[in-house]
Amino acid sequence: MTWQRKKLGEVCVVGAGNSAPQKMEFFVDGKYPFFRTSDVGAIHLGEILEAADHLNDKGIKNLRLVKKGTILFPKSGASTFLDHRVIMGVDGYVSSHLATIATDERILDSRFLFYFLQGIRARDLIQDHGYPSLNLPVISGIQIPLPPLPDQLRIVKTLDSIFEKVSLAKQNVEKNLQNSRELFESYLQKIFANPGQGWEEIDFGDIILEVRTGPFGSALHKSDYVEEGVPVINPQNIVDGTILPRGKTNVSEATKRRLSQYVLRKNDIILARRGEMGRCALVTNKEAGWLCGTGSLLIRLKSEADVRFLLLVLQSARVSEELEEKAIGATMSNLNQGILNSLKIVLPPFAVQCSIVTKLDALSAETKKLEAVYTQKLADFEELKKSVLNKAFSGEL
Repeated sequence: MTWQRKKLGEVCVVGAGNSAPQKMEFFVDGKYPFFRTSDVGAIHLGEILEAADHLNDKGIKNLRLVKKGTILFPKSGASTFLDHRVIMGVDGYVSSHLATIATDERILDSRFLFYFLQGIRARDLIQDHGYPSLNLPVISGIQIPLPPLPDQLRIVKTLDSIFEKVSLAKQNVEKNLQNSRELFESYLQKIFANPGQGWEEIDFGDIILEVRTGPFGSALHKSDYVEEGVPVINPQNIVDGTILPRGKTNVSEATKRRLSQYVLRKNDIILARRGEMGRCALVTNKEAGWLCGTGSLLIRLKSEADVRFLLLVLQSARVSEELEEKAIGATMSNLNQGILNSLKIVLPPFAVQCSIVTKLDALSAETKKLEAVYTQKLADFEELKKSVLNKAFSGEL
């Protein structure tokens, strides 16, 4: 029998979840799972069994129960672009931001559909990427190649076997990638845990020549930003120890001159003072002349300290954890100059600092090579999955 092509709406019941109850009283002692996009995102691809929130008997009143085997498909919000696809392993209730797709198992196997939908990119279906949203008619209009049910079950069995092996191999690579990243931090911790002769504990402020908090709103207004100009460096511009200019956070040369005390120089350290603690980067020739932003701290060190060694100290897990504990702010960690100045660090003689930096440079280069290999392997697995799915739904599997 030849394969047919059907719209999802012809072979599935495509619906949407329920608006989330807003009162906490509906969740007290809840026992019925209420699946949200965040729960789906935590799974990404696979079977979903647990929800962060559970409704009680009062909370489920007038809500539609969604049955086990239904596929959840994000249909609104930024998560739509992430192409998360899950199949419900239990009955439950579902947020209105999720589409629910239930099959008639007599003609369409739910796992066959689940695998098929992994190859559907929401980005290709959304008209306005500025307001990501998929309506139910668009989802219902997705066309699926439909072989006879016995062929569907055979294909699902084959895909299960292939993807189980791919998943195991991917887990091993991800573990190796994590181990390579932890190697550097482990060596760094070992250094600070075993100080040698001549090392001394000091306040970080003892070796700081100057520290400045970036300009506040009274000095740097939203109207000061321009399309092109001098980049302003805030925490979001500090990524993996490097400085990356992004978007439209630039100012004119005139604004730079007015805020000259915040201009970055070579060998300054720029440190995020809010959000994730320990995010910092060294200013190189490339970034010299850029501007320290409101969310950052500009640090200049005295000559007896090797700036790259102190950068490693600030990036270490121990210091990051200590800064996190001391940071001010109920909803977002917020670092100030007083906290930074009082931070206790162990400092070796200058020559030892330089020697440690040289050794860590070599180790960093080696770990980056390993990370590149493992990252490429992960990308290869994703390409393999795409290839297998393409063959499965074009009748080649």
